Amino acid sequence: MADAIANPGRPFSRHFELAGLALGFGLGGFFDGILLHQILQWHHLLSGIEEARQDIRILILTDGLFHILMYVITGVGLWLLAHTRREFSSAGADRRLLANAIVGFGIWHVLDALLSHWVLGIHRIRMEVDNPLFWDLLWLMVFGLVPLVIGWIIRGGGSASGGRTARSPFGLVLAAMVAGPLAALPAPKESTVMVMFRPGITSAEAYAAVQAVDGRIVWVDQSEQLWAIDLSNGARRSDLYRHGALLVGDSIIPAGCLNWIKT
Repeated sequence: MADAIANPGRPFSRHFELAGLALGFGLGGFFDGILLHQILQWHHLLSGIEEARQDIRILILTDGLFHILMYVITGVGLWLLAHTRREFSSAGADRRLLANAIVGFGIWHVLDALLSHWVLGIHRIRMEVDNPLFWDLLWLMVFGLVPLVIGWIIRGGGSASGGRTARSPFGLVLAAMVAGPLAALPAPKESTVMVMFRPGITSAEAYAAVQAVDGRIVWVDQSEQLWAIDLSNGARRSDLYRHGALLVGDSIIPAGCLNWIKT
């Protein structure tokens, strides 16, 4: 409250803002743990670690510790909310709290995707599928990026300057959502493309895919999942997807840029 009084240009204090973010973040964790760990049973917290996967007791224990952490974060959010209860009478306080909670929900799923799925590799959204990256990206989009956009729109709707406040992050997220798929498209006049094959595709199957589109192998990485293929014969790049390709990109994309999403 003191922050809001000291700075009348900002209607809500830092603690009030953090309360909504913490509550949304905790709810995001509970949503993930209850739905994916327990109901759907697509993964546990440490499903990506071979040693942990051998003992269901370890998986259940770490899931429980994860939920305790979410209880702590949610409890902090409730404490901050009680601490700033005098701000509830401010105009737009309910809208702001809801917006921050939605943003916190989205932040949880973005961090989970970046850290748990791709950096640490402790689990994926769906472990026992041929294309776990598809589910990672789908979950990130639906429960991460979309809530962030919605939350920012709601946050900006309650003030005169809110339109500009909301449009800035909305524009950035929208640009990322559009630019990502476009970046995966090869340049129309480029004959050499980088192809990442789906997990489980053997080198023999990848070689057969190259032959099927009458391509010429330019380079192959050590994992034999990332291939540089010359298609100067005019074959359609989209045909590669029918032969096991996960991603077909322009040759100007450095191979190292694609390595982080290997599955």
